Amino acid sequence: MEVIAITRSVRISPRKVRLVADAVKALSVDEALNALQLMKKRGATYLSKTLKSAVANAVTNANLEKENLLIDRIEITEGQSLKRYHPSTRGRVHPYKKRSSHIRVVLKTKEKKEVKSEKTVAEKPKAIKSKTEKVKEKK
Repeated sequence: MEVIAITRSVRISPRKVRLVADAVKALSVDEALNALQLMKKRGATYLSKTLKSAVANAVTNANLEKENLLIDRIEITEGQSLKRYHPSTRGRVHPYKKRSSHIRVVLKTKEKKEVKSEKTVAEKPKAIKSKTEKVKEKK
């Protein structure tokens, strides 16, 4: 089951938030929250808030346990840009954009892995023999 949390129009460049998101993507929820708390990047606070919101959605709305949650994906998309101008010499102007971003965190639950039965020594094919068996046959 997937649980989603979205934060829109965060006034930070998507490129800066993606740096933080890439560092946290492969971690579990608890590890990600701890890592985000220790990071000294501004995007970590916004990502942390969105991740906490996704966990709260999973616990309250979907009745899932926090320990069974994994980060499926983190999507950072570009939001609306504010167009601003910087005055320059001789009456000129230099345009620039104040970028914003949308943060989307998707959580999933851990899947239970089935335990495969291991083959015993007796089930080995007869054509494959270990080195010690070959040495014993030669003697």
